[in-house]
Amino acid sequence: MMAPMASSPAIEVRDLRKTYGELEAVRGIDFNVARGEIYGLLGPNGAGKTSTVEILEGYRARSSGSVSVLGHDPQARSRELRRRVGIVLQSSGIYSQVRVAEVIAHFAGFYPHPRDVEEVIDLVGLSEKRDERARKLSGGQRRRLDLALALIGDPELIFLDEPTTGFDPAARRTAWKTIRSLKDLGKTVLLTTHYLDEAQELADRVAIIKGGRILAEGSPAQLGVGGGSRYRVAHLVDGELVVHQTDDPTRLLHELTSAALANDQPLDGLSVTRPSLEEIYLELTADA
Repeated sequence: MMAPMASSPAIEVRDLRKTYGELEAVRGIDFNVARGEIYGLLGPNGAGKTSTVEILEGYRARSSGSVSVLGHDPQARSRELRRRVGIVLQSSGIYSQVRVAEVIAHFAGFYPHPRDVEEVIDLVGLSEKRDERARKLSGGQRRRLDLALALIGDPELIFLDEPTTGFDPAARRTAWKTIRSLKDLGKTVLLTTHYLDEAQELADRVAIIKGGRILAEGSPAQLGVGGGSRYRVAHLVDGELVVHQTDDPTRLLHELTSAALANDQPLDGLSVTRPSLEEIYLELTADA
């Protein structure tokens, strides 16, 4: 089999569906993840994102549709694909009595060209805990160890499922730096997270999924337009804040400034903002 071209998507999903009896958890979704991209998959519990990611990881069989991960069908569970992918699950079982450096070195033996153990320990911020037994690590430190085990094989594609759950704010920032460094190394990352600021900070593009369908997709900065959210134009009138919503801020600004100049009135506190990713997410996923 010929190796896939480097320019081809790392992940390609077409009309993916997954049913459990009469429940259709994933309802014909389509998306691509480019090589070297950090792609965020966002959605409330029961949205279908976990089923989608498990299908991409090869842990769950799809009902229909086509899926390509690094040029392979993950359902075949080929050894070659598994060597090229790293996975951080929502929860994992680590040998509790094994020391941090020992378990990372053990996992390194599963791969043909692993990264240096000490380098990975330093990358995830566990240098001071390298000789600590896993059972003595805090929740956030265990997640760092999970990340180390995903990175030790030097994978091309990394699945991060809620990677900073249990982290304090400082540890989250350190983890974000680590995840951004993966992009600098040319790695592809599929990120699922409940932290919308995390997606805003890390993802090149995000998809918001609910009810087994993708409701919106795009960069966090531009998603508001595609998601149907409007620009907000605000200004003060007699000390009171007036807020307009518009899809055409240029035209509205022209009307406001023209009226202000014609009436020789100041246009105080004028601002134009786009909804944040959190606002867009809440708008799209709100129950009717």
